[in-house]
Amino acid sequence: MINQIKPNVHQLHFNTFGSTVYLINLDDKNILIDTSTKENEQELLKDLKKLNVQPENISILILTHNHYDHVGNNNLFKNAKIITNKNPQDLPKEFKPIQTPGHTQDSFCILYDDILFSGDTIFHHNGRGRTDLSGGNEQQILNSIRKLKKINYKILCPGHID
Repeated sequence: MINQIKPNVHQLHFNTFGSTVYLINLDDKNILIDTSTKENEQELLKDLKKLNVQPENISILILTHNHYDHVGNNNLFKNAKIITNKNPQDLPKEFKPIQTPGHTQDSFCILYDDILFSGDTIFHHNGRGRTDLSGGNEQQILNSIRKLKKINYKILCPGHID
């Protein structure tokens, strides 16, 4: 399912478990945030086609963290530069990275305009990412949530919407 967040920002949500994927069109670049699970490959490709975007035309992949349900289709985007919390300086200048360890040690969020792409750090309705998986840390995620509460954003785009 495709939802338009803003004229240049779309949310792609799938029937099978996996992360929500976001497509941002910016300065003639197609940017994806996360790529969901391998099980969602065909649905992801179908949604991109509906938005007139071919996999080879994705310029940048931003990965909020390295869990399988967020990185399962990275291989589809052979021309894309991959950006993680290890190289946030490579983000387009319109994006602000926010380090948010806790769900994983490599979790980070991205602020673009008034939209916060929060990965699995925070969800709607006061939800938050699990800390019982490898690399999770309860105190760190609480600190990260406190940090995010100080950020001025209007739209939350989490890694999962259910």
